[in-house]
Amino acid sequence: MSQRANYFKLGLFVIGAIAAGIIVLLIIGTGRFLQKRVTVETYFNESVQGLDIGSKMKYRGVEVGQVTRISFTYVKYEQDKPMGDRRRYVLVEAQMQPRLVGGKAANDIASPESTALEVEKGLRVKLAPQGITGTSYLEIDYVDPANNPPLPIDWTPDNIYIPSAPSTVGQIVNSASEIMERLHHLDVEGVVNNLNKLLTTTNDRVAALDTKSLQQRTERTLAKIESTLNDVAAKKLSDEAVALLAELRKTNAELQVTLTNPTFKKLPESADAAIQKVRDLVADPKLASSIAHMESTLSRLDRIFGGGESDLTTTIENLRQISDNLRDLTEDAKRYPSNVIFGAPPRPLERTP
Repeated sequence: MSQRANYFKLGLFVIGAIAAGIIVLLIIGTGRFLQKRVTVETYFNESVQGLDIGSKMKYRGVEVGQVTRISFTYVKYEQDKPMGDRRRYVLVEAQMQPRLVGGKAANDIASPESTALEVEKGLRVKLAPQGITGTSYLEIDYVDPANNPPLPIDWTPDNIYIPSAPSTVGQIVNSASEIMERLHHLDVEGVVNNLNKLLTTTNDRVAALDTKSLQQRTERTLAKIESTLNDVAAKKLSDEAVALLAELRKTNAELQVTLTNPTFKKLPESADAAIQKVRDLVADPKLASSIAHMESTLSRLDRIFGGGESDLTTTIENLRQISDNLRDLTEDAKRYPSNVIFGAPPRPLERTP
């Protein structure tokens, strides 16, 4: 009987443990599922190879959500248009937790209004590779909006819309494709043919040259140069060089005599003494008083000449009249000398009644 009671208690313990585990899992899962999430969608005009449902969505390297759907835009939008007129964009939806990107802040990217403002500043979604495994994830970051305009769309997105930007891998592939396309359009055969023609023409021109004649002319030219150098009066050049060296030695000796002259050595001392005398003269306080006295004297002379300018003008005019009268008197004396001594007195002036 006691053995059955032990089995019963053991069964109850196991059942209770399982129930407790289920309750804990439900609490944890319920707390996780009760977290607020928002859906963000974007469109790619390139391959999304390596991106799967469940891939991470990061905002400047911080994980903020996961990819929940990968499809095409024409499956969800543009249903009223013919298949040939629909756009072939790849639709990617992801769920993001608002609390990880600003929560209820005014500048978060978890609301359509604030997200639209950030999109104007350059907020974009890019497809980024994750290591060398070949998988990819979504990276949200800011780029130059002028160089990365949003894709043209004719519908209103159902969720928060963040435009995409070309991925780094896509840009490299596109650049390589453009290079290959340009190389494909190059006329390689024409270039090779022109090069062959150029080499053939060069060979023909070189073969047409008379190399033996050129060699003979070169030898004759070298012989003429050698004979000309031999004809140069080497002795004369040597004598002129010796004379030049002698003149240089003589000039050097005269320069040494000048530098060793005691007068030349005393020249700096005399210059220092003269400069010191000039400094003493300038620093003398009497110089300032003399300059002030000279200024006052000049001011007095200016006042004297300025005040008596009119009197001086009158005096000069009177002297001019006196000189004119003397000139007239001397002329009359020359013409009529007797009138000066025996001349009659002038007639009296007639008085008017």
